[in-house]
Amino acid sequence: MSERRKTKPVFVGDVQVGGDAPIVVQSMTATDTADVESTLNQIAELADLGCEIVRVAVPDKEAAAAMPEIVKRTAVPLMADIHFDYRWAMAALKANVHGLRLNPGNIRDPDKVRMIVKEAKARETPIRIGVNAGSLPPLKALADDEMPPPMHERMVDAALWELNILEEMGFDSLKISLKAFDVPTMVQAYRDLSARLDEAGTPYPFHLGITEAGLPRAGSVRSAIGIGILLSEGIGDTIRVSLAADPKEEPPVCWDILASLNLRQRGPTIVACPTCGRIEIELIPLANKVEAHFQKLGKPITVAVMGCVVNGPGEAKMADLGIAGGKGRGVIFRKGEIVKTVNEDEFLSAIIEEGDKVIAEMENGNSDIADADFPPGDAPDPVIPIQEVPSSTSER
Repeated sequence: MSERRKTKPVFVGDVQVGGDAPIVVQSMTATDTADVESTLNQIAELADLGCEIVRVAVPDKEAAAAMPEIVKRTAVPLMADIHFDYRWAMAALKANVHGLRLNPGNIRDPDKVRMIVKEAKARETPIRIGVNAGSLPPLKALADDEMPPPMHERMVDAALWELNILEEMGFDSLKISLKAFDVPTMVQAYRDLSARLDEAGTPYPFHLGITEAGLPRAGSVRSAIGIGILLSEGIGDTIRVSLAADPKEEPPVCWDILASLNLRQRGPTIVACPTCGRIEIELIPLANKVEAHFQKLGKPITVAVMGCVVNGPGEAKMADLGIAGGKGRGVIFRKGEIVKTVNEDEFLSAIIEEGDKVIAEMENGNSDIADADFPPGDAPDPVIPIQEVPSSTSER
């Protein structure tokens, strides 16, 4: 992991993005924004899943008219997603929305952009310059022997076009995104713009994402790779996983990405065997039940459910709580120490019992990952200390 890029902090409502703030999790509603109650219900659902900022589409007059009530009753700060018509940005600002997303590919009139920026500056409302590879400004005419620039360069140029307007007006409460479906294109665009901004002394925070990532399985993989590469390089301040699915599928993937890089953790991390011929217990049903139980509790606990003697003891010992099972019996580990040996029909109850003890220690401040000073479900950054890996894990 590279040292995290030092970025200028920006506040979306009361949520800090960039600076020394943890990586922020976002998602977007899929409702008709004009339907106030459905939109508010989905915002609340996303907030319950760990979203700290939610984006809502404002594509027309009806959606704009609904914004004052939605902003007034929202569970978390809102970003208004604006495309094509500057009037809906102005309406969202007058509704006291917490932030705007502007796409430089489809509001191309500099005067209209300036009108939006002037109003945002007066209200101290941040703007995200949101570039998408699928909606870039048209290419300039090329000579017969001239090759078009690579997609990542076009994305960077689009961001800089709008950024220049904002900076000319003295506006710097902003963040930037450069989203593409193609992972290498997206990664290169962020790397290039990051280097240019840092060299210029204007390290604006970045919102990371793979746009139109796809259905849940492939989209989660694509997002984890693209977002994970950049986060591991220290680039990124807020993330969204964009899936062709119910929006509630997105926040858990975001949190899994962050937990996998030891950046943040919300709820449990379940370590479990991939299953093989060595396993001698009913591991998969047990792992599913363990995950369901600890997900409901929402505490940042790491639980290992292991089914053989090769990696089981080592992984169980490294977790907050673990079981290493074999031939109808299993050893329960808590904080690296063996606490009991139980029969297979007692596995789940024993894990739950010991889990209660671990969580009680966390809440009493007697744990490395105690979360008493954090919002429910959140944890310090980073939350998982680096530990020496036992030699047995090399066989995985």
